[in-house]
Amino acid sequence: MTRRLRIRHITRVSYAQAAVRSHNEVRMTPLTLPGQTTLDARVLVNPSTPTWSYWDYWGTQVTGFDLMEPHEDLTITAVSLVETSPPADLSPAPTWAEVAERVANSRLLEHSVQTSRTAVPEELVERARTAAAGLDPHETAVAVSDLVADRVSYIPGSTGVNTSAAEAWDQGAGVCQDIAHLTAGLLRALGLPTRYVSGYLHPERDAELHRPVAGQSHAWIEYWAGDWTGHDPTNRTRANESHVVVGRGRDYDDVTPHKGIYRGVAGGPPEVTVEFTRVA
Repeated sequence: MTRRLRIRHITRVSYAQAAVRSHNEVRMTPLTLPGQTTLDARVLVNPSTPTWSYWDYWGTQVTGFDLMEPHEDLTITAVSLVETSPPADLSPAPTWAEVAERVANSRLLEHSVQTSRTAVPEELVERARTAAAGLDPHETAVAVSDLVADRVSYIPGSTGVNTSAAEAWDQGAGVCQDIAHLTAGLLRALGLPTRYVSGYLHPERDAELHRPVAGQSHAWIEYWAGDWTGHDPTNRTRANESHVVVGRGRDYDDVTPHKGIYRGVAGGPPEVTVEFTRVA
């Protein structure tokens, strides 16, 4: 069933002392894709300042802005209206030889190599290889995702933005970012191109119309098995009409929702809230 979701993503940054100036870029605008259409999207900034937008190398829409006057805080409000549909049926899986041939002759190679965030030790790769023995690429993606979810419990606040995949595995706890990094790292090690996806997840599959609910940013993976297929290892499910894609890349660093630099005294972490309203 098609769904229409209004998303309000607010980021508030407070500085210990007024920042003299700051330079920012924001990745909070949902993409238009097969199964997902962005009907409206705006990024508002307070203090008010001109913004500009562009598409980065990975195909994510970026909103940039500069604040050149002293400011004690910064509020970024991204509002979007997105229509989503259930995923199409899985296409037949290619053979592993066919995957390897495509990787060697295309940009899939960029999603087949590890980063510092997705690198995993060889002993963990061996566990994944055992779990996936005899399976096709679709089955392997599910088996490896389940292996990670069995080991790493989803516990908000248990890790930080700089936690690596290996550290989350050793700790046995993490957030969706860590679980996506681990899954991507293991699938890449097994020869399956995998990209990190940043976006939103509506927390209620059967949400009541026009009732706002608190949500959150979310991370999952897409693997290539003849076509890109989304899978959410944190929730042990295919990406579906409750998932809204904002950006894809090699890892979190390629799709960070808000990053920038400022001149001033270091402050605390930003306050982030996400609100969903199903309108159809």
